[in-house]
Amino acid sequence: MNLPLIIYAIAGALVLLLSLPFFLIYALATGKHLESLSNRLGNYRRALGSKAAGRTRIWVHAASVGEVAAAAPIIAELSGDLPTADFVVSTTTSAGQAAARESLGSRTTCVYAPVDFLAAIALALQTVQPDVMVFVETETWPNWLYLSRRFGIPTAVVNGRISGRSIKGYGRIRALVGPVLKTVATFSMIGPSDAKRLKSLGVTAKNIAVNGNAKYDRLAGAATPAAAAAMAALFNLNAGDPVVVAGSLRRGEEGPLLDTFLQIRQMVPAVVWIAAPRHLHRVEKIADRATALGIDFQLRSGLQPPGRERHAALVILDTLGELHAAYSVATVVFCGGSLVPLGGQNVLEAAAWGKPVLFGPSMEDFQGEKELLLASGGGREVRDQEALVDKIHYYLTHPEEAARAGKVGRNMVRANTGAARKHADAILRLLK
Repeated sequence: MNLPLIIYAIAGALVLLLSLPFFLIYALATGKHLESLSNRLGNYRRALGSKAAGRTRIWVHAASVGEVAAAAPIIAELSGDLPTADFVVSTTTSAGQAAARESLGSRTTCVYAPVDFLAAIALALQTVQPDVMVFVETETWPNWLYLSRRFGIPTAVVNGRISGRSIKGYGRIRALVGPVLKTVATFSMIGPSDAKRLKSLGVTAKNIAVNGNAKYDRLAGAATPAAAAAMAALFNLNAGDPVVVAGSLRRGEEGPLLDTFLQIRQMVPAVVWIAAPRHLHRVEKIADRATALGIDFQLRSGLQPPGRERHAALVILDTLGELHAAYSVATVVFCGGSLVPLGGQNVLEAAAWGKPVLFGPSMEDFQGEKELLLASGGGREVRDQEALVDKIHYYLTHPEEAARAGKVGRNMVRANTGAARKHADAILRLLK
């Protein structure tokens, strides 16, 4: 254990010990987080029990909803290869936990991840006894990786990504991150730029492979006619209705997007606008702004046909896990987190449905997806609100162009499937 890791471990222990009493008081007083507390401290005996002799156990850590989406097709591939294996999936967030429990099979035990504290990690690894430890995308916890190696557990990072913004942060703590990354047996990365950034942190090329994005596999399979029909019924839509879905809106975007809605409605009076904040606590902000602007709206949670059909031109999506399916009814999609400097969102979720996708200039966290979509012609970058109004109006009034752009984007997503199989193979090699 080098000096930066020792300092990190001591600092983490002090923070945990000082904050734990206050957390316990809060949890007992509110009833929140009690379910996860035992897991956070590394105790999984109730969830898992004893490991069966001779049975393979794979632990996959997927922090939140996005990582769970990437993990699901990889786990599906491994399940076919290892029909008797056990899978443990840990998440950091409650939203990720809900997504994991809903989307992963009965062979998967879903738990909350332990805090990156040596005692908690040690107890967790001793209880779970994984044959391989898998981290999805950007999850690199120093104590977790260090102890996995000390316990003789091979580790893998799959569907790995390091954005341009992330590499700056890693660079500032290179003395800590560099040695920790060298404990990972294999990195199965999304694209060449991710691999290049990883090498800049000192990881040797022989431990790195570029295998694509497993989310393509999930997206292509999830875009079904049945899901689209269900969404059309939910939103009370007919074929050919002009619909804009503005997804994953972040702070600073809600106002401009509602202003855009007002301008578009003047040009295309029949437009239906579905607005989805990235985080549910922003729903109230969008609702308040809409009220201030005199916009009639409905919450998605209030739609339950028959009897409570959509009648307003604006619907605010206030439910978890429905944005991907909601893209199916769009004529054109805007992906948020991109008009403000927050790195963007995954534009391929909408492209998989065959929809033209618009996004702002801040796409640093999804640069590879952006480049693929631009190259295919399935997406357009808009520099500001004026350009956004112009492009939305164009696609709504030129449905044949919207369909063409959507088709080439969907074909691009389908052409890039197969990554889950490659990531699964990287894990299998460690088991052998």
